[in-house]
Amino acid sequence: MNAPRKDSRIADGGGIVYSTGVGERCPNCLRAAAECVCKKGTPGKTSSDGVVRVSRETQGRKGKGVTVVSGLGLPADDLAALATELKKKCGSGGGVENGRIEIQGDHRDRLVEELTRRGWKAKRAGG
Repeated sequence: MNAPRKDSRIADGGGIVYSTGVGERCPNCLRAAAECVCKKGTPGKTSSDGVVRVSRETQGRKGKGVTVVSGLGLPADDLAALATELKKKCGSGGGVENGRIEIQGDHRDRLVEELTRRGWKAKRAGG
């Protein structure tokens, strides 16, 4: 006779396969983005030097440019609220993705001015 086989569910830890209740996860510690404990390089955490960078990207958008605001280090709810206010200030659309605010069009100067007025240390990044 064959020896009894070990149950594979027990061997792999029996973790959650799929859940809709957690939302976005940190790629490093695998916790929810709002509960991340990593020091840097994850959504919702500040950059190492504390400077908010405003840049323009076109890659992956069929040539259409977006202005990207990164390094804010705000929780997801506050980041979404700030994104809404900045989009209204620019009169443009956009959204929040991977802990960064993306606003359609080239609004770098306007956003740097607005973030500086709100007390952030902001600067233009890139060309």
